[in-house]
Amino acid sequence: MIISVASGKGGTGKTIIASSLALSLDREVKFIDCDVEEPNAHIFLKPVISETKKVYVPIPKIDLNKCNYCGKCQKVCAYNAIAVMPGANEKKGHVLVFPNLCHGCGSCSYFCPAEAIHEVPKEIGVMEMGFSGDIRFIHARLNIGEVMAPPLIREEMKQIVPGQTVIIDAPPGTSCPVIESVKGSDFCVLVTEPTPFGLNDLVLSVEVLRKLSLAFGVVINRSDLGDSKTEAFCKRKKIPVLMKIPFRREIAEAYSKGSPLVQAFPEYKKDFQMLFDKCK
Repeated sequence: MIISVASGKGGTGKTIIASSLALSLDREVKFIDCDVEEPNAHIFLKPVISETKKVYVPIPKIDLNKCNYCGKCQKVCAYNAIAVMPGANEKKGHVLVFPNLCHGCGSCSYFCPAEAIHEVPKEIGVMEMGFSGDIRFIHARLNIGEVMAPPLIREEMKQIVPGQTVIIDAPPGTSCPVIESVKGSDFCVLVTEPTPFGLNDLVLSVEVLRKLSLAFGVVINRSDLGDSKTEAFCKRKKIPVLMKIPFRREIAEAYSKGSPLVQAFPEYKKDFQMLFDKCK
């Protein structure tokens, strides 16, 4: 079973929920931190990294000696990563490639009638794997200056083996990296907080998951702060509230020290086991 833990905004406690869920299961678990722009699950799980792998995406390189500037590559590129400027007045043309827009789909090289395009690897980040106790841990880091997180997340997802219990810590928000992280899940846990900002971003997350036809439920963190509008929204939309965690100074202090919730407060372990059962 694959369970993703997501949130419409940062700071809701998504990672502490995901790490505590993984630590509460008495079974073999694979934990994948998909927040490749700012991975932080390692702070709580403290894995021993045993394997490091650089991740590349294929970027087109143009052979101007073969190119006839027909513009086919520009037409098939859905991301506007190639611009073709035909020559004029017997002057040679030029082709511009924008690597930061390229998704590495290979369409340009496949459709080039002159076979003037071949792909070269471009490093975008690094993936690290290891163990935190019995938990198989995977996370990745996007290189500074890179903007394409989904290819790195896809590389992490290749580590999933059918039949495994997998906990995915998704990036915050509702953009492409989030969709890439949760789309293969059997169930998604949305972590929110009972504040106007939390509710606003929960609404956005719910819309995304319903577009993806994913089963989901909500965990309300710091549930005794704010107001009751978040619970009222869930009730109105028939969204199950799977768990509520109250605001406690002791929890915040443990979090600030990088201590997982179920280790600082073992009594929560049974609650996370119940959370897992509700996701089935």
